[in-house]
Amino acid sequence: MANHKSAKKRTRQALKRKLINSQILSQLKTNINKFTELIKAKNKEGIDKSFNLVNSSLAKATKKGLIKKQYMSRKLSSLSKKTKNI
Repeated sequence: MANHKSAKKRTRQALKRKLINSQILSQLKTNINKFTELIKAKNKEGIDKSFNLVNSSLAKATKKGLIKKQYMSRKLSSLSKKTKNI
């Protein structure tokens, strides 16, 4: 347990950041899952909107340092390939 005032503050800040980061990652996974469901259903109108959401979610997570840039590139590439096959 932290004894110094600054250490206690850092602990509070870390808990706040952990909560926010977990929400961002959870939203990203949800958007990707919704996108894959739309691909399975072959809903062309919904796919475009959902792809934009996935793209922005990936960019936000990358900017925050939650995922690596290469993971974002690889994921976007694989998802865009799936959209072209429909």
